[in-house]
Amino acid sequence: MKITEMFSPDLGKPSHDNQFIQPNHLHQDLLSQIESLIIQTENLSPNYNSLPETISSDLRQTLTHLTQLLPFPNSLKLHIWKLAYRLWNACIDISNAASILPSSSCSSSSSSVVQNHAKLRQIAADMLSLAGEATGVPSPAVKSASFYLKTGLIWHDLRKFDLASSCFERATDIVSKLDIAAISDPVERKLLLDLNLARSRTAWELSDRNLAITLLTRAKTLLFGSSDHYKQLANQYLIFGKSVLSRNNDTDNSLKEALKLMSEALDLGEKGSSAARTREQIMELNELRSKSLRFISAVHLQKGEYESVIKCVKVLREGTDEDHHASLPVLAMKAWLGLGRYGEAEKELRDMVVNKGIPESVWVSAVEAYFEAAGNAGAETVKGVFLGLLGRCQVSARAAFRVANRVLGCGGEGSRVRTKVVADLVSDERVVALFASEATAKERAAMHAVLWNCASEHFRSKDYETSAVMFEKSLLYISHDIENRILRAKGFRVLCLCYLGLSELDRAQEYINEAEKLEPNIACAFLKFKIYLQNNDHNGAINQVQAMKTCYDFTPDFLSLSAHEAVACHALPVAVSSLSNLLSFYTLGSPMPTTEVVVLRTLITILIQDPGNEVEVLKFMKRVHDRASELGTECFFGKEETGRREKNWFAVTSWNIGTQCGKDKKYELCAEFLRLLSGFYGLVDCQEEENSIMVCKSLILSVSAMVASENQKKTALTDSEVKQAVELLDRAGKILTSISAGNKLGGDEITTVEPDLYFMHTFNAYDIHGRLDNCGPQQQLHFVKSFASSKACDPKHLLQIGVGASQGPRSNPEVATFALNECLSALLSSPSPDYPDVALIVRRLIALASIHKGDSDDNAVHNLYKQAHGIMVGLRDGEYPAEEGKWLAMTAWNRAAVPVRLGQVDAAQKWMDAGLELARKVSGMETYRSCMEDFAIAFNKKFQLHNNC
Repeated sequence: MKITEMFSPDLGKPSHDNQFIQPNHLHQDLLSQIESLIIQTENLSPNYNSLPETISSDLRQTLTHLTQLLPFPNSLKLHIWKLAYRLWNACIDISNAASILPSSSCSSSSSSVVQNHAKLRQIAADMLSLAGEATGVPSPAVKSASFYLKTGLIWHDLRKFDLASSCFERATDIVSKLDIAAISDPVERKLLLDLNLARSRTAWELSDRNLAITLLTRAKTLLFGSSDHYKQLANQYLIFGKSVLSRNNDTDNSLKEALKLMSEALDLGEKGSSAARTREQIMELNELRSKSLRFISAVHLQKGEYESVIKCVKVLREGTDEDHHASLPVLAMKAWLGLGRYGEAEKELRDMVVNKGIPESVWVSAVEAYFEAAGNAGAETVKGVFLGLLGRCQVSARAAFRVANRVLGCGGEGSRVRTKVVADLVSDERVVALFASEATAKERAAMHAVLWNCASEHFRSKDYETSAVMFEKSLLYISHDIENRILRAKGFRVLCLCYLGLSELDRAQEYINEAEKLEPNIACAFLKFKIYLQNNDHNGAINQVQAMKTCYDFTPDFLSLSAHEAVACHALPVAVSSLSNLLSFYTLGSPMPTTEVVVLRTLITILIQDPGNEVEVLKFMKRVHDRASELGTECFFGKEETGRREKNWFAVTSWNIGTQCGKDKKYELCAEFLRLLSGFYGLVDCQEEENSIMVCKSLILSVSAMVASENQKKTALTDSEVKQAVELLDRAGKILTSISAGNKLGGDEITTVEPDLYFMHTFNAYDIHGRLDNCGPQQQLHFVKSFASSKACDPKHLLQIGVGASQGPRSNPEVATFALNECLSALLSSPSPDYPDVALIVRRLIALASIHKGDSDDNAVHNLYKQAHGIMVGLRDGEYPAEEGKWLAMTAWNRAAVPVRLGQVDAAQKWMDAGLELARKVSGMETYRSCMEDFAIAFNKKFQLHNNC
């Protein structure tokens, strides 16, 4: 809008005040330059985008030069006023042209063009200020101030607050000389108020709050009883108060400042109502009063002054102009909650259900606030309010999601109660219908995610019942289309897991069947496997393992997982089946997540938990040995320390199982396991003495087990078995020899460390070589002599060998005699001979000599009796076993019987003398000895008489 008719009709008449000051040619030149630049501006005014910056700079420079020529005559002042108005009107044309141009045209204009426009306006204002009062211009101060005011407002809009403040201060200086009381023009009065308010707003933006508030206070003197002025000033107080609140600064000082500003707004609004003349003005001021009270309530709420909030709300609701603003129930509800009066808060919340004017965002916010304060106790109320709203108005899916998310999102204690409320809420048909359309796909996905996450949280805490309920509710928010088929299948699978956790296996079976219809995959097959396990249906589980292998997405990992589950359920046959199936993939050369040796070790560990699985264990132990031989020890067992530990585990396990089988008299299995142990150590160079001894033991005990098995079955060893035993003993002998030789270099022998081992090797070698036809007896004697000459030799071992060689179908008298004689010599040479063993040896030697030499060499038998007599000489009573002594005396005496009958006097006399000598050394044979002596005397007399005749 142009400014016109600003001068009086006699503007062109000469002024008598300045008639003696005539403009010189310099004034005229400068004014001509200004006018020329204004003409350029006027010509450019229709095109807002082509405002050169040089015009404003040239005008400013020329105006500066003109300032130096003060004072001016009145005619020159009037000329300057006219030029200023022409420039101002050109600016108005520019502004009007910009307002009617298309937005696409204006978008290309830069902020510099807008600033140039503001500069031109300020130059126009400065021109009026420079000209000052001119005769013929009415109210020049007001007009000049209005130019500065409007220019300052433009700078304010451009956020050039320093320039705006400068304009407002210039305008203030100009009007400060006026007599405000004498101003009667409403326009001029409004200008004064607008100037104070504009200056206050700029000071506020410059963070000079004290000045801003001072200017508002000063503006109270410029109201002139106008209700519009009251409203305008009250609005500015309210705006400042809202600004304080919006800065998220909840300090006590900030809240107090906001409350003070809004109270001023309220006070001005009430005073303005008294000054109002029209109904429209009264209504506007009442609305301002209500608005101020609502904000005051909000401040009290933030300060925790809940009683004050209730009072404000009560005032707003009373009277003829009752306020029905949507925020009032929310303010009241929050205040009641703050006071802990949940009944009144619930009433306010429920009243929202019947108030159709409350926007959705407001009541959703109220529901959230109520639940946040009331907690678990408010969950049922929230559900009731929300369902009530469904019947009252069109509730959006987003609102339903917000409510459900708020109730579920608190977590912590009582979450199960809230979860039940949400489950009832989201399963309501009306709520489900909110999410049915394609337009709510985003909200539907969000609701599904919230319910799913809630269910997952309860599942992790092992609350399977609540988890199952929420997973079922989440299915309500999945579309029944092809795209969501996989998501539905996933929901059915997790429900199967929930009911597995609850041991409701029928329900679990139902859900996994539904999942399999939608997406048949390995996950479904595996969950079926878990159901079979929990039903203790081992056969069904084993069959399901086979079915899993046919799934398109099967990986061997599921067999490992199946074995783990089976072990957890103590279904060891199922675990064995799973791992056995897993082993089949290693022979195919497929890349596997777990090494074959680990699978076999696990499988064997499972099998040995139950007795009676030795045959299966042996089968897999042999597989370990075969695969290690086939692939190489490092490739199969692993490298360095890892491989060593794995190999030792299998070796030690073979030893433990083998020895246990020996204790359980399962000698055939015992022999197999012990042979495997030597095989495991034989896969690598076994340089450690401890391992060598272990191998040697296993070889020897393996042969012992073969012999024990023969005795147990009462079936002789086959030639191949005998040959195998010979080979095993030969290997053991070489190991013993090598260790013994190594220790001799160090000053000791292995036989001092493992004497029983050497004996066992000798004893088994004697037994096995006795079965060989060629050179068997000679080899037997060689082994025994070698043992007897070693430091490992013990008299008791020789006794055992001698006794064994002296009896049985494969006895060897030569070996027996040698072993017993060596044993006897060793015993007698000891400081404290074991005479019971000595007596046993003597008896065995006599028996051997009697059987194998008695007929041909009677003296050899007699010498044994004499040796026994020599042993007994000098012994204390009872030191030599009395029964053995009696046996010697009686058998020696009885040997004289045959010669006596045959009349072989010398032979008879020899044996009778031997018997009497032995009887004299045995206590308790006095009666026998007396009879023997009597018989010997009578026999001698008889044969002496016979000889004399």
